[in-house]
Formats: sequence, structure tokens, C-alpha cells
Amino acid sequence: MSESASSTGWWRDAIVYQVYVRSFADGNGDGTGDIAGLRDRLDYLKDLGVDALWINPWYASPLRDGGYDVADYRKIDPRFGSVEEVEMLIAEAHDRGIRIIADLVPNHTSSDHVWFQEALASPAGSEARSRYHFLDGDGDGSEPPSNWTAVFGGSAWEQVEDGQWYLHLFDPSQPDLNWENEEVRAEFDDVLRFWLDRGIDGFRMDVAHGLVKDPEFPDVENAGAILEVDMSANHPYWDRDGVHEINRRWRAILNEYHDRMMVAEAWVAADRLPLYLRDDEYQQSFNFDLLEAEWDAEEFSDIIERSVAAAEAVGAPSTWVLSNHDVMRHASRYGLPAGTNWRKWPIQGKPEEMDEALGQKRARAAALITLSLPGSTYIYQGEELGLPEVWDLPPEVLDDPTWERSGRTEKGRDGARVPIPWTADGPSFGFGQLAPWLPQPETFGALSAEAQQADEDSMLHLYRRAIQLRREHFGLSLRFSMVEAGEGILHFRHGDVEVIANMGDSPIPIPTPHGEVLLTSQALLGDVLAPNMSIWIASAS
Repeated sequence: MSESASSTGWWRDAIVYQVYVRSFADGNGDGTGDIAGLRDRLDYLKDLGVDALWINPWYASPLRDGGYDVADYRKIDPRFGSVEEVEMLIAEAHDRGIRIIADLVPNHTSSDHVWFQEALASPAGSEARSRYHFLDGDGDGSEPPSNWTAVFGGSAWEQVEDGQWYLHLFDPSQPDLNWENEEVRAEFDDVLRFWLDRGIDGFRMDVAHGLVKDPEFPDVENAGAILEVDMSANHPYWDRDGVHEINRRWRAILNEYHDRMMVAEAWVAADRLPLYLRDDEYQQSFNFDLLEAEWDAEEFSDIIERSVAAAEAVGAPSTWVLSNHDVMRHASRYGLPAGTNWRKWPIQGKPEEMDEALGQKRARAAALITLSLPGSTYIYQGEELGLPEVWDLPPEVLDDPTWERSGRTEKGRDGARVPIPWTADGPSFGFGQLAPWLPQPETFGALSAEAQQADEDSMLHLYRRAIQLRREHFGLSLRFSMVEAGEGILHFRHGDVEVIANMGDSPIPIPTPHGEVLLTSQALLGDVLAPNMSIWIASAS
């Protein structure tokens, strides 16, 4: 059945809340977040107003890369729960009008996966090894087959005891699957159906642009940094045309079910992204342009105008993302000087460069920007609390493989994964009964959900109010247009609402002073919009 015949297209303007389950809520008291904790917090998420949850990998895993190293795609890691608990979660979420999107990792498995263990125990040229990329080395075999480097640093090739090398674009514990192998394709067909049959509403496909490799494995000039778009044409392992055949195969399976979707994590050039959004491929792909943007009105305006036009051209909804589990939280990014390399800053920067108050103001203003745009908005857990990056975690607690693989030149992503504070005090600020798997700073108590619930001016209340008003005033069918404004001002019209953000350093008169003020990111003083402030104004009737 086609999408129009079989679905409501709920994802087209959904608020999707990303749950990093290990750090969301600890239900069994062992210091690690789990499905039980998530189930306990479903009413919080309903009150926030979200339409769906995207849950990071919860499958059986040694957790060498936070669950993106999957040992068994049909089992839930015991630290998180069980398949039966997932089924209960789905039912309870659906009762509250919340859908569940599962993260799937098709590019690679864990080295603990039964397939890879079988490959290690099998000879060169065997069927077991053909599920992965095993090659002989260069020269006398002692050198890697190519100069490819891993996203986490170091060579993308690892040598095994018999002298062959296997490919891992990420950590050595994450061997890449060979998607030219029909057994691999059939396996994931079955995995999709396994979870769809249990009521999963959709999938977020990890590294969707990386599945297909050039069979010649040629050397490359540069491999690119972690999670940065590589614009190279005909790259040997990013964004190759062969991925689209796989996309179509998956979409055909989803079309067998009612109201299901998939969203791509595809770090590709802007002119290539529409290829992933054709009618028989993904319903959505993440747009990371705002996440990568400086706090600059002209840059934001260009991105928004370009993204909305591109989405309309292919009939797909725009997606808006400010933070996720792989990047520094935007409440901290926005507090750093313009031009700062925030990936390097926790090691190379100076603490006095971080203006936390400025970051919070800009984060509030940015929330009103993204929540008023056409399409769907993805919120990373804790974003609605204004949580900052915990950039000063001590080296001995770091878990992200980026830390070691980069030669300790990048701390990695742990600072965005510190467990959520739910209460103003306690051993883990309400996350659980014991100290959490990553330490929380003392400042988290004041930012907890409990503390913010009691403060009408808090970030939490701003998000709740914005999501409520979004439902009342914004929709996909409404007219959207950018409005020319002065320097440092972002201005657009969505339906009957004017959205204005002063992204400059000086106060400005409100360009549209007439009409009902629906919401502001800071307290409004007269007809002046303060720096780093957004406003929603309903047109006067």
C-alpha cells in the first residue's frame, strides 16, 4: 500500500523526543537507565506534549560504543530490560498517544556478534567472512588494504591472527557488514519485521549513508572528522548510489504495515539529501544544518529558507535538530565565542570563554525558532531543561571510544550523555537510587525537572507552552515565508503567526508591534526585543 493509503503521516509535523535510555531514568536502581525507568516517566513526556520517542540502541551489546555495537538485534540488553518490557512500553506509550521509534544499526555489528565470532573462526574466503569486509593486506600483507581512517580515529582496518584485515569505519569492536551479501540483506529484512510485529512505529537508521563501499577499496585523500558532511563526489564509503536500493527494500517492508516510518541519519551534501527522500525511500532524513550553524541570523535564515524549499520540492517534511547524543549540547555551544570548534574546546579551550547565561538565553530563543518551523522537531532529552554540556568530566570516567581513539585529543560525546536530573537533591538527583554511570555536576539540582516544575519562567515551562501553542497555531498546510529584516534579525511568518528572533547584540523595536503576543523566550519589556530573544505574535484579526 502507498503511504497515502496506509498512513496518517503522523511524523510530518511530530515532536520527537530522543531518549538515550542509559541516561534517562534508572528504574531498577543499578545506576544505569533502563526501560523500567522510561516507563515510569511516560506521564512526564505526555505532559511535555511529545508525539513520539526515538530511543537509542537498547539491544544486547557489550556497550563499547554506547550500544551502537549490537551483539543481537532481537534481544534487549539485560541492563536495559527485555523484549517483553519493550512490548509493555509500546502499549503504555500508545495509550498516551506517543509512538516509539527504535534506533537500528545496519552498518556494523559488535565484534561479539555470533556472525563475527564465526568469521574469526573461519578461513579466508569462507562464507562466514563474506558477511563482513575481510581483505588481504597490501605489499607482503603487513599493511592495511587502504589508507582509510576510522571515524573515531586511527586506521579503519584491523588485522586478525591469520593475517587478513577487516574493515571498521568506527571502533575495531564494530566490524562493518558487507551489504553486497544477500544473507546480510535478508537478516535485516527479518529484524525489521521482528520489531514491526511488536508494534514499533518506526526506525532511525544509523549511518544510513555508509552501508555501501567501493569494492576496489581505493585510498582517499581525507576521511573527514566524526559526524561531518563529506562533500567528495563518488566517495568510496559515504553516500554511494548503492544505498538507495537498500532503502527501497526497507521501505517496501514498512509499507506492508500501517502507519510506520523510517528516518535516515545521513550526513550528506544538501543536493544529495533529496535522493534519500524519494517516495519509495525514507519518509524523513535528519537535517543537521541548524545544529552546525553559528548563532547568526543570516545563517539561520539561509538554512531555514533553503531547507523548507528543498523539503517542499520532494514532498517530504523538514526536520529540525539542535542537539543529540553525538554533539555538544546547544545550551553550551551557544555560550562559546563565535567560530569555536566545540568538539575540540573541552580539551583546548579556556573555562572563562564559556558564558553559561548567554547560552541559556540563546537556547530559549532557539527553542521558539525550531518549534515554530514547518515539519517535525527532534528534542534531545534534557534540552527542555536547558541542560548544559558536562564538558569537564574527568578522564577516568570517560566511556566514549573517541577519547582513546583520538589519542586523547577529543573528549568525545560523554558530556552530552550525563544522566538526567529529576529531583533537586538526592544521590543522583532522582535518576535512580545509586550514583549514576556518569557523574552529574552539583548544578544539575537547580536544573532538575522538579525544580523547574515549580518555576513558571523555567525552560521546562517554556517548552510545554511552546509545544501546546504549536498545535494550536502551526501546521504543514499553512503558508510559510521568510520576511526581510534588519541585520541580526531572523523573521518569518508561519500561518497567522509572526516569529521574530533578535540574534544580535542590541535591543530592537519589535518589527510587528500589533497583534497578540503568544509567547516570548524572555520577559517582554515594552515594544523592545532584547538581544538573544524570540517572540511569537499572532496577526491582529
